[in-house]
Amino acid sequence: MKVLITGTEGFVGTYMAEFLIDKGVEIYGTAWRRASLTSLEHIKDKITLFTGDIIEEGFLERTIKEVMPERIIHLAAQSHVPTSWEDPANTIITNTVGTINLFLAVIEAGYNPRILNACAANEYGLTTEDDIPLTEKTVLKPLNPYAVSKVAVDMLGFLYAKSPAHRLNIINVRPFSHIGPRQDEKFASSAFARQIALIEKGLQEPIIHVGNLEPKRDFTDVRDVIEAYWLALEKAIPGEVYNICSENAYSIRELLNLLLSMAKVNIEVRQDPERMVPSDVPIIVGACTKFKILTGWKPRIPFEKTLEDILTYWRERV
Repeated sequence: MKVLITGTEGFVGTYMAEFLIDKGVEIYGTAWRRASLTSLEHIKDKITLFTGDIIEEGFLERTIKEVMPERIIHLAAQSHVPTSWEDPANTIITNTVGTINLFLAVIEAGYNPRILNACAANEYGLTTEDDIPLTEKTVLKPLNPYAVSKVAVDMLGFLYAKSPAHRLNIINVRPFSHIGPRQDEKFASSAFARQIALIEKGLQEPIIHVGNLEPKRDFTDVRDVIEAYWLALEKAIPGEVYNICSENAYSIRELLNLLLSMAKVNIEVRQDPERMVPSDVPIIVGACTKFKILTGWKPRIPFEKTLEDILTYWRERV
């Protein structure tokens, strides 16, 4: 079986590639031409990689026609919320135009593979305790440019799956926050763990700089998420959307406190105004009953174990 992953060099893409290597799948991937490929160094001989830009005219069309994959896992995106506030136009262009280019490339190639379209729980946006847990029927009220772009990606998946002229085999998934070792330090769990590791080695003063610690999030280990993605490709219904989440809520403060409890030194927490974002969704916690009933999936890795692995990764890296 041939599988194409867009955004293979990214956090989730690398784990997805490793997962598929273990399954003996023939793997092809796209990577942004300006991205570092060090994350793929250990598996580069097991992947056929195409470098370019998903918003570049013809790049995905040429790739699809050359590979003709039976399955496509569309992960390429600008996924960092603060960056989306700094550069909303490029976030929306990258995520929407890149997705359109993928679907049009498949149509131009004249066949109909199964496509996993990675959307985001951030689409739910302005939620309150009364909305919890969030289901696939919850009204989307995006509250940052990244979330707006993912609503568009979601709707594009619906459009090309349901349009009588196309009926592509697109499965939309809305993963909630997923974390794990190797995630970029721009994201909270990695940022905290990296600072702890630096402090333990005497490379940073014993202070962790933080943004807003009050938001509650539904965290899932990335290694559980990629298993869910594969099950979605195998069992999910094209044109449908599925939440993928742990169904448990932790505040950013609780996440930080758990990491601090694993630290080998005493550390002060200090708020940094530069780490605050213009609007922060107070709570995002989901229900994935629909997906669990269909596939039998459930998260295997405890939250505490995920955080321990993240901290171990940064201790080894610094």
